[in-house]
Amino acid sequence: MDVWITAFDALKTLFSLGHLSFLLLGVFVGLIVGILPGLGGLAGLSLLLPFVYGMEPSQALAMMVGLLAITTTSDTFPSVLMGIPGTSGSQATVMDGFPMARRGEAARALAAAFGASLFGGVFGALILSFAILFARPMILMMGFGEQLMLVLFALTMVGILTGSHPLKGIAACGVGLILGTIGFATATGELRMALGQTYLYDGFPLLIIAIGLFAIPEIIEILSQKNTISSSSQQKLGQGIWAGLRDVVKHKWLVLRCSGIGALIGMLPGLGGVVIDWIAYGHVVQTAKDKSQFGKGDIRGVLAPESANNAKEGGSLVPTLLFGVPGSATMAVLLGGLVLVGIEPGVSMVQENLDLTYTIIWSLAIANIVGTVACLLLVRPISKLTTIPYGYIGPVVIVIVFFAAFQATRDWLDLIALFGVGILGVYMKRFGWSRPALLIGFFLSKGLEDSVYQAVQIYGFSFLERPIVIGLMVLIIVSVTITFIRARKAPKSNTGQGPATRSVRIHEMGFLLVFAALCVWAFLDALQRSYLAQIFPLGATIATAAVLLIIGYRYMRGSDNDAMHYDEVRTNEGRRTLHIYTVWLIGFLIAVYLVGFVLASGLFVLVMTGYELRRLNWQAAVVAATVSVMLLLLSQALNLKFPPSLLQPFLPLLS
Repeated sequence: MDVWITAFDALKTLFSLGHLSFLLLGVFVGLIVGILPGLGGLAGLSLLLPFVYGMEPSQALAMMVGLLAITTTSDTFPSVLMGIPGTSGSQATVMDGFPMARRGEAARALAAAFGASLFGGVFGALILSFAILFARPMILMMGFGEQLMLVLFALTMVGILTGSHPLKGIAACGVGLILGTIGFATATGELRMALGQTYLYDGFPLLIIAIGLFAIPEIIEILSQKNTISSSSQQKLGQGIWAGLRDVVKHKWLVLRCSGIGALIGMLPGLGGVVIDWIAYGHVVQTAKDKSQFGKGDIRGVLAPESANNAKEGGSLVPTLLFGVPGSATMAVLLGGLVLVGIEPGVSMVQENLDLTYTIIWSLAIANIVGTVACLLLVRPISKLTTIPYGYIGPVVIVIVFFAAFQATRDWLDLIALFGVGILGVYMKRFGWSRPALLIGFFLSKGLEDSVYQAVQIYGFSFLERPIVIGLMVLIIVSVTITFIRARKAPKSNTGQGPATRSVRIHEMGFLLVFAALCVWAFLDALQRSYLAQIFPLGATIATAAVLLIIGYRYMRGSDNDAMHYDEVRTNEGRRTLHIYTVWLIGFLIAVYLVGFVLASGLFVLVMTGYELRRLNWQAAVVAATVSVMLLLLSQALNLKFPPSLLQPFLPLLS
């Protein structure tokens, strides 16, 4: 009874004018931050921390949780409309959300995503309200061995995401695992594959890999088509909101299952939102009877990751509040905010500070409701962006993408790395290599290496005898077996038409040799390290190289069934298009080096828009000027220094 009284007292306090104002302020900031690709809750919370110092704890909590709740909802806008992951937790949404936008169903995809997000967010708050009292024993049961098996289970999702080409998926995942070993080895502190660059000491930033693999290829493809994102009329675009909400009701059991997946995995520290949305996506693909439309615009591919992604916030708060162990990087920043306002996470959160705990729970639920309503109101006007000629939008999106990438470490090499990963993503898409597989492998690499080391050091190999570990091993074996059985039964056909030409095969083999060269480099580098620092990269490299050899043999044998050819790759026009936009990107980087990011962005938008539209007009000039002004305002709000430029002494305001 005392618990219920405390809960309702917290609700009454939250609805007072002062507390509600701070909650709505957090929702507003989170809405803006989520819409801007690459920022997300981590950047938003970092922005709020200086302001929460000295605030009344319940008001500070309302504002911070309000921001967190809406960020995982509003990040759907760029994922669906532009094919750019709004945050690391919305990457799987791109798979089906963006194809829906391209065929004129942006409003439906967004409305369905927001409806699923609302359900997932409220579900996560409900789980938190019960778990805060009962989840402690369950979390303590999940040792290093169980966490290792969970990471391996996440890796099995790779096969599900590669359709009838599991070998390419496994190889791409292996490449991701290898790239994830760059930097300091956790066990020994030795540097691996860093090339003497301090930028690589902590490895490639996840943000760079995610945006480069997904955003750059989509931008180049749409620009090359000289068209709008969607060919549908504006009137049709506005008619999909109710259809999207009906989709949530129609697939209510799917939304419920994925919300449960998100909340459960969110409770386990270290996995994070990147894995959760892919596991949810893999789950819906694996359990669906009709898989033909996944990756082409299946609404279920939007509902699953969005419901899981929002539910995970409630789950992540359980270890954060109960143990002071952050469930994700964002929760680590939230812990800093708790300390700033004088709150000590731990058992006290369910004893002395139970009122503040329920403030967090109510804030999470209310912010999800308010934020979803706000996003739904924005669906109609923002969906119309898909009918604007991409000659206006594309250059602006390129600037936004590079701006988002610069938030990774705020180093010049962020921009260079994004360019390199983006070109890699273009070729992976054109030759049928799974980009989600590489991303998942990269993200899980550090965690998998740490889990192997910790499990063996603490338990030896006896951890394999633990009941939960055995159950997860069985699940992994079943998942992998089903994947290969379905791959064998799937129809083998090319994306292109007719047999692959000799030129195409040469290009494909050349691309495969790039991955092979990475394996050789990683293998030779690992041999120079101590045993604990070399065992994981050696294992990942040998396994990846073996799969690449099999793929290479099948290429040489001439089996079209093992390659996905795109018509545009087989023509000089397709290659020329890639070369043209590669030159544009290089030109943008050179301009940034010469005159600074702000001025270069405005000039780039103006000139490229003129090239794409074959004319310069006042609208292009207004768009270019607006981009530069917005970048200046963001630099002030985020206290951001852009990359240094050659002419910076003469242009201090614009650098």
